[in-house]
Amino acid sequence: MIGIGSGDPEQLTLQAVRVLSGLDVVLVLDKGEAKSELVDLRHEICSRHIARPYRVLTVTDPERDRAAADYPGAVRDWYDARADLIEAALRDEVSPGENVGILVWGDPALYDSTLRVLDRVQQRGTVELTHEVIPGITSLQTLAARHRVTFTGVGAPVHVTTGRRLAAEGMPAELDDVLVMLDGSAAFAGLDDPDLDIYWGAYLGMPGEVLVAGDLQERKAEIVALRAEHRERHGWIMDSYLLHRRRA
Repeated sequence: MIGIGSGDPEQLTLQAVRVLSGLDVVLVLDKGEAKSELVDLRHEICSRHIARPYRVLTVTDPERDRAAADYPGAVRDWYDARADLIEAALRDEVSPGENVGILVWGDPALYDSTLRVLDRVQQRGTVELTHEVIPGITSLQTLAARHRVTFTGVGAPVHVTTGRRLAAEGMPAELDDVLVMLDGSAAFAGLDDPDLDIYWGAYLGMPGEVLVAGDLQERKAEIVALRAEHRERHGWIMDSYLLHRRRA
């Protein structure tokens, strides 16, 4: 499992390049036509860094019920469905001794399900499977670099959460810095704290990268409009942002 960064092919680490060069098979989870750019980037990375003969094994990623009342249960069902497909692909399409790579957006440790899915496959015991994890640059690191900011104040903590949690819980009163990912509904727009700055970015590392920074109350309408515009244009959006509370 190889972390490939947030969109820029040059974000691959030297370790990732070395591991890629030894692959026999690249397993790609295809999320459909709307997100074909994500698959295209994986193909570009492979063509750049795998000089030996290799083949691409494509698995159609199952749909997840995002509107389910039981959100954790829906996610577990999605993991199981993914595990079924990957298990079948490894069992039926991969020969013993072949090295298989799964290219993971960002880093496999941060809001990515692939490790949990492979754990399920391994626990079933129907295919012989050992795996190595190669870390990658996350969208949050790219976000900070693009805006030339740090995540934390001096000796202060930073909180990483999801848009769903931010919408339900608001900005934690005791924290000055909160990083938000997987925000499908622009949860920042519901915050009325006058002392918050936002550092927002979408398609980070990709050619269509979009950035906005400034006072949250002054910029949130602009960001909501940009999100809608680019989701319509691309058919999908991946964005993340840092909320920073100004202290007197």
